[in-house]
Amino acid sequence: MKDGRFVVLAADDEVELLDALELFMGKENMIMVKAASGVAALELFALEKPDLVLLDIMMPGMDGFSVLRKIREISKVPALMMTARSEDYDKILGLELGADDYITKPYNPLEVMARIKAQLRRSYDYQEQIKPGSDILKAFGLKMNLTECSLKKDGKEIALTKTEFKILELLMKSPGRIYTKQQIFEYSWDDPFLGDEGTVMVHISNLRNKIEDDPKKPQMIKTVKGLGYRFEKGQP
Repeated sequence: MKDGRFVVLAADDEVELLDALELFMGKENMIMVKAASGVAALELFALEKPDLVLLDIMMPGMDGFSVLRKIREISKVPALMMTARSEDYDKILGLELGADDYITKPYNPLEVMARIKAQLRRSYDYQEQIKPGSDILKAFGLKMNLTECSLKKDGKEIALTKTEFKILELLMKSPGRIYTKQQIFEYSWDDPFLGDEGTVMVHISNLRNKIEDDPKKPQMIKTVKGLGYRFEKGQP
């Protein structure tokens, strides 16, 4: 934040396309910092420490995927990807790299602002709601600290995105309970579920890759065919 306002880093080689968004952000008391390339986006990220990043996939030199990879090495900041292509591959790859949402171009600035506000609300309101001394969840060698928004496995830190953290928190709080994809989506994204099951599946897959000894034979997050997912009951 800067002067009490959220800072959004937006990277697109067609910088003029961001002008309309910048006007809307100004009305919402947000600050936009713009980058015309992936390299410039990383430089601005280090300098401005934004509260959210909006990355176009197709940029010269370093594309949005590469920028997101670099950001995810050091930060869990909410990230939205923009793509002019409609292939599911772009969306899936972005989510696998740690994107929280995606936007297809051409876009409606009002829709983009709604998604940005939802991510900021979900990410930062959630942190404010957690009070010191909140529960620490433990199972299968995992230790989830809700106060610090951190996760460790056998004492080793595991980096999760905000979305992954909320999904795992939901599942770990009620081991043995089956959650549908709709329930997981609406809790973790704080948005109505519109039938996009693939988004939930990709995030579950990412979580398994990070916490399971063998992601192909998960012992913690189980798929319940036709119903959803559950976190197995296990000893701390």
